[in-house]
Amino acid sequence: MNQLEKLKQFSTIVVDSGNIEEIKKFQPQDVTTNPSLILKTINCGSYQKLLENALEFAKKIGGDKRYQITNAADKLIVNIGSHILEYIPGLISTEIDARLSFDYEKTIKKARKIIKLYEEQNINRSRILIKIAATWEGIKTAEQLKKEKINCNLTLIFSFAQARACAESEVFLISPFVGRIYDWYNQKKPFIQYSVDNDPGVKSIKKIYDYYKKHHYQTVIMGASFRKIEQILALAGCDKLTISPFFLNILINNNQDIQQKLFPTINPISNIKPIFLSETEFHHKHNKDIMAVEKLSEGIRLFTIDQEKLEMLLDKAL
Repeated sequence: MNQLEKLKQFSTIVVDSGNIEEIKKFQPQDVTTNPSLILKTINCGSYQKLLENALEFAKKIGGDKRYQITNAADKLIVNIGSHILEYIPGLISTEIDARLSFDYEKTIKKARKIIKLYEEQNINRSRILIKIAATWEGIKTAEQLKKEKINCNLTLIFSFAQARACAESEVFLISPFVGRIYDWYNQKKPFIQYSVDNDPGVKSIKKIYDYYKKHHYQTVIMGASFRKIEQILALAGCDKLTISPFFLNILINNNQDIQQKLFPTINPISNIKPIFLSETEFHHKHNKDIMAVEKLSEGIRLFTIDQEKLEMLLDKAL
């Protein structure tokens, strides 16, 4: 068995890609997408027919140019998600426009629209995760959407406060960003040699994992954003791991043994949960973590930039 096959024994493997050939090669359970990955596949000429279909959809609905661009973008991500679902048994994460990250009402409206577009293609909502930035507004949005049987993937998790609030709101899944946490510390404190044992990104997920299991939280933890293969192997046993094709190729071409590193708490405490964070407490605790504040805002900005690039492409095509 290669390392990817071995890792699948401990964690559910998710591919962080929109490339169908890569998805077929690695045979993941789930797939995650974001504006950056969508833009990459479109710029490479992939999904041309799906792009043309999205443009025709937007033109048929009509309206001013801005309205058509928005409809084309929404239809495109659903077309791509629906196509990917033909090749995997599990879930597709489809990201909401990052510019809505602080708008509860508009995010709910957008999520409902995305789900409706999927259902018009006979895709059951149970196979869709609406991907939302883990702001307070995003977390509360996911809490409401779950009542409508719409599950969410709360992304850009950097602080323990974000993870706590997601669990308390019974969010379906969170994506803590191991690599981006590592990047911040490596840049701010380059004199420290980070091994797996003191890697701040790995330690962040381990802390969340232990806390969730100890308190019986059902929110799924999906490690994301890796910079080194050692980070992935150190999290064997995490509920899910979303991995780029670059690292999946390393795993598939290596037969060395790997060991499970994360285990559910042997003696979890009672079902009495900690007192829920209020909005004020959430902001206070999150903002005490300078790394988390900087990386969350940076992540939203970067996803926004790629969303706008995608819309410029659609604008020209329309």
